Amino acid sequence: MHRVKRVKLEDETEGSWKSYSAFRMTAVDELSDSTEVVEMEDVPSQFFVEKHSWDGLRNIIHSSRKYTGMVINKAPHDFQFVQRQDESGPYSHRLYYLGMPYGSRENSLLYSEIPKKIRKEALLVLSWKQMLDHFQATPHHGVYSREEELLRERKRLGVFGITSYDYHAESGLFLFQASNSLFYCRDGGHNGFIASPMKPVEIKTQCSGTRMDPKISPGDPTFMAFINGNDLWVASIETGEERRLTYCHKGLNNVKEDPKSAGIATFVIQEEFDRFTGYWWSPAAPEDGGKTLQLLYEEVDESEVELIHVPSPALEERKADVYRYPRTGPLSPSSPPQMAVDEQGCSLDKCIVSTQDKELVLPFTTLFPGVEYIARAGWTKDGKYAWAVLLDRSQQRLQLVLLPPALFIPVTQDQAQREESVEAVPEGVHPFIIYEEITDIWINVHDIFYPFIQTNDDEITFLWVNESKTGFCHLYKVTTLLQQGFYWLFLSEDFKCPIKEEVTLTSGEWEVLARHGSKIWVNEATQLVYFQGTRDTPLEHHLYTVSYDSPGDMVRLTKPGFSHSCSVSQNFDMFVSHYSNVSTPPCVHIYKLMGPESDPLHKEPEFWASMMEATGRPGDYIPPEIFTFPGNSGFHLYGMLYKPHNLVPGRKHPTILFVYGGPQVQLVNNTYKGVKYLRLNTLASLGYAVVVIDGRGSCQRGLKFEGALKNKMGQVEIEDQVEGLQYVAEKYTFVDLSRVAIHGWSYGGFLSLMGLVHRPNVFKVAIAGAPVTVWMAYDTGYTERYMDLPENNQQGYEAGSVALHVDKLPSEPNRLLILHGFLDENVHFFHTNFLVSQLIRAGKPYQLQIYPNERHSIRCPESGEHYEIMLLHFLQQYL
Repeated sequence: MHRVKRVKLEDETEGSWKSYSAFRMTAVDELSDSTEVVEMEDVPSQFFVEKHSWDGLRNIIHSSRKYTGMVINKAPHDFQFVQRQDESGPYSHRLYYLGMPYGSRENSLLYSEIPKKIRKEALLVLSWKQMLDHFQATPHHGVYSREEELLRERKRLGVFGITSYDYHAESGLFLFQASNSLFYCRDGGHNGFIASPMKPVEIKTQCSGTRMDPKISPGDPTFMAFINGNDLWVASIETGEERRLTYCHKGLNNVKEDPKSAGIATFVIQEEFDRFTGYWWSPAAPEDGGKTLQLLYEEVDESEVELIHVPSPALEERKADVYRYPRTGPLSPSSPPQMAVDEQGCSLDKCIVSTQDKELVLPFTTLFPGVEYIARAGWTKDGKYAWAVLLDRSQQRLQLVLLPPALFIPVTQDQAQREESVEAVPEGVHPFIIYEEITDIWINVHDIFYPFIQTNDDEITFLWVNESKTGFCHLYKVTTLLQQGFYWLFLSEDFKCPIKEEVTLTSGEWEVLARHGSKIWVNEATQLVYFQGTRDTPLEHHLYTVSYDSPGDMVRLTKPGFSHSCSVSQNFDMFVSHYSNVSTPPCVHIYKLMGPESDPLHKEPEFWASMMEATGRPGDYIPPEIFTFPGNSGFHLYGMLYKPHNLVPGRKHPTILFVYGGPQVQLVNNTYKGVKYLRLNTLASLGYAVVVIDGRGSCQRGLKFEGALKNKMGQVEIEDQVEGLQYVAEKYTFVDLSRVAIHGWSYGGFLSLMGLVHRPNVFKVAIAGAPVTVWMAYDTGYTERYMDLPENNQQGYEAGSVALHVDKLPSEPNRLLILHGFLDENVHFFHTNFLVSQLIRAGKPYQLQIYPNERHSIRCPESGEHYEIMLLHFLQQYL
């Protein structure tokens, strides 16, 4: 019997895509004489997906979305444990959280009572109790202000209602933003606990516009601060008095003439560094009896930042929204930020008597030359120092600095007064650089910094995570000597303090989770630190604890076989875990730590109560299989496969490669995929094989693995994806390598285009959503972190810009579909506009689907439904 030898994908010739089976049957003359001719009966028959009408596909999507609507965003989150002091009562804690009660379509502020005793033979499911009485948290008709809408985009918020809250434990004060206003209520603390829903109090205002980012003053909870009109305000909750603290913004309609803001995190800081605030209350009342409260805030001048115009959502107005967007390029994207302190003098009747604005004794650029980004900031627990995490523009050098409040002097236009203030700064008052990291890859900014109260004025001890030291993110306890500089008015190097001791708390080729809001919980009484990490497997997140006083044993507190997201109680006796795996929908359970007080490290978690049990899976849901394979790069790579539901022996099924592939994202892990990625199961139910691969560049695998993209985004990822396809095709004979589609959104859209550019013989079609097509047009914070400045990496920018390589795209029609939201303020529609212009110039075919009212994320349910129908229709027609 005649057979053909295998032809590897990487041996394919340049040019347009050819059916792999057709190649085997017709291109015999291109093979050597020893190649055997294939006979028709040896060719496995192909499975063809049933073609549905547009309305038929719509019904399929409707059916799948019913389940998604039932379970998505229903789980409780943002937990706050409050221990009850009533020894005789039946409850040990009250647990506050945000959640979406059954039958509701919006997030609300809820609580549950945790009992002291349980019946171990019975499953206790806690009831979700409403804190607020018949409260409508979503603005009328769901219309948010422009500021709120953009913040929702940056935070990737998909829910309505209350999305965050601030809580002051001692007073029991809750403060939150809702329905285009600010509200507060009280529960717990010295006020006691409520037993029934309450009506929140709206904080009335005299200022116009949206008030954003409200925060309670920890030093005196009768005061709060907020942002209005790009400036910082403070208000007394008791009297309703408001006071504008900063006057950076002029309130002009002309964005070009009004470039300054105070207390605001700029676009790049929000989008690329996950910092969503620009001001920080001092946590403790100062030594003057609590009469003066302090706020550290950031002041930014974006006059050098380019203005871009994006069509307004109100298209009938024929207007454009104007944004400041720092595209990468040879010029500095903005004036470096400034840091200042505002002080409010408060009388005993809680009125604001006076305010004073203070600025650094020397310009920020003088104190910290070369610093481009204030990535994080705050105060030490006693308010003795403000602190900041500073990054240079290349994001390869990080400095952790302390700023004594005495370093800030009153703002004045009088030069003589200013010189007097400078002279009055006490000797030895200057910044302290207490930690520094330098890498030749990049620094991933994290959220882990825990300074201990100083027991010695000459040194400070803190917990910190460092990734650049070993290539994996790990915990360290650091003690730094606060050494005084000599020529501090001139050289920032004089601020660097020697490290007295740096103790390694965790180690190994795994990661402590520190990005995207990850926390640690520090029990100073037992000298234990609780953290989340991937010690067991990069596919699962678990809660661990280790001693920071005598590190050694590390104890896992969560059960393996699942991936967990945890929150630990303030007295460290309980934790709540939101967990799932590929087969089990999310559960939310509370565990109590049991064991002798003499050995707190080895306390055992005991199931205590459930807040949410797993919902039933959709009838047609089949979990994906996780696989691993050795890549040619030397790394083991992980992938997922959704098998076609209607497998027929001997048939080969069309295959979808769903891809993201960029930094800071991990698609393949042991979590339930039946919500966000339910469409992948829908594709499998129609007869497609769906493959997902985390190649080099994805996160949770260490800096070397992620850093493989350094200076060459788009040049290594496709090779890992193709290797994964080859592996899957060898292991599962139903995968049809002659019919492979590549699809993704954002970076996944970029890679979908790259796949069709560089491997047109592998990918029959590409569906690219919101793709970056030219890196020179994307923002500084992201692009320069991974690609360096354009003048330093011209070859990398050119090789990674799809729009410059349209000549390599196939000339057959119906192989490329581009989708993009017209209002996208992140990956601007310019990227698709420029790509299409180049396609037309090169005479290349394409299809384009625009969503006129969508930004980078598709939010409108009708748009999301249309996108999914479009995806299915294009695949059934052309794959």
